Amino acid sequence: MAEPPHRLFVAVPVPEATRAACRALIEPVRTLPYGRYARWVHLDTLHVTLRFLGDTPPDRVPDVAGAVRVAVGARMAFEVGLGGAGAFPPGGHKIRALWLGIVAGAADLAAIVADLEPALVRAGYPEDPRPFRPHLTVARTDRTGIRDAALIAQALEGAAADWTATFTADRVVLFRSHLGGGPPHHEPVDEIALRAPEG
Repeated sequence: MAEPPHRLFVAVPVPEATRAACRALIEPVRTLPYGRYARWVHLDTLHVTLRFLGDTPPDRVPDVAGAVRVAVGARMAFEVGLGGAGAFPPGGHKIRALWLGIVAGAADLAAIVADLEPALVRAGYPEDPRPFRPHLTVARTDRTGIRDAALIAQALEGAAADWTATFTADRVVLFRSHLGGGPPHHEPVDEIALRAPEG
């Protein structure tokens, strides 16, 4: 029996201390009466997605890992600042996802994505037509009623109005996502360490 495709994505993982800060922000919102209607992200897997690749034949995974490694190259580690919250689509009638904002390090993240794109196209992936908008997805509300989704978004935005957290982006990871049977599990396929700043 053939091995099923691997569901892949490229991301910058969020370290434990910052995940704890996100958890402290989100928990009071999640436990509100209408907060339970959202599907909250399992915070142990919190990450900044750089590129979703989707189902990939297993025999192509080494080539994909090589393309990511070449694209990331000898890039240096950098600081990422989190602050504020919002919803996708912005100003939309039906909110589908809630996110925490990235207020510092966005240009560094975008630069990695700009280098990843041609490398992944050469590896056989179609070009991503969507502009890169760095954020941390923390909940899905696509199965939530319009009113409840709006209330959850409003509560999260209010809670995050004066909230900030920072972390060092010190690696880029090619992940394989395992779905079904509980929360998603993200397995690192390859990790590319970013160089420590000199001096």
